[in-house]
Amino acid sequence: MVRNPNPQGKGLVPVLQGLQQHWVRTQVPPKQIDQISLELFTSMFVLQSEFRFNPVPGQDYWLYAVEASYRLLLVGPDEWTSPYPGRCIGRCELQQDRTWTLELAPEVAADSQLMATIEARREQLQRALEGADSLEDILPDYDDELGYYGKVMAFILGKSLRTSMQLSGINALSYEQAKGLLTQDPPSKGNQAVTDSPEP
Repeated sequence: MVRNPNPQGKGLVPVLQGLQQHWVRTQVPPKQIDQISLELFTSMFVLQSEFRFNPVPGQDYWLYAVEASYRLLLVGPDEWTSPYPGRCIGRCELQQDRTWTLELAPEVAADSQLMATIEARREQLQRALEGADSLEDILPDYDDELGYYGKVMAFILGKSLRTSMQLSGINALSYEQAKGLLTQDPPSKGNQAVTDSPEP
């Protein structure tokens, strides 16, 4: 009997097929480079953690450091009946445009070692931004290193940020060119796109 090399069906095709159920018609506003950079870093920091559920916008999630990795869970630090073997990093929330916010726990913000680790990852993204020919080049697409839901959410994140950058007119620019636009007038707040399911 031939073994199925992908028994859970978690390869590229199921991920792309699953995008329909994870993306709804969403208003995506234009965004400038500083906001794009912050949202990309925060969102990928969350999505590179381990999680095995389908996140939904508007619900609280909790990021934990467990040994050398991170886990995103539905249970807050005060809700465990017995102590969880990990340290709570902070509260996360998936926004309607499929970017993530992360509110660090106060004790984490005071931890210089952990903050240095986070800053090192931030600097890595900054180098990628500065070295890319265009901003679109650094957006997530299909990332084989992520788990199933991470792959789906990262793909949608890339689609959302790409749409925001197109509305701002910075998607084809380099990082330095986009930074140069910050001294000019911001785009009209009336420009918003309603995006349907992303094309694979």
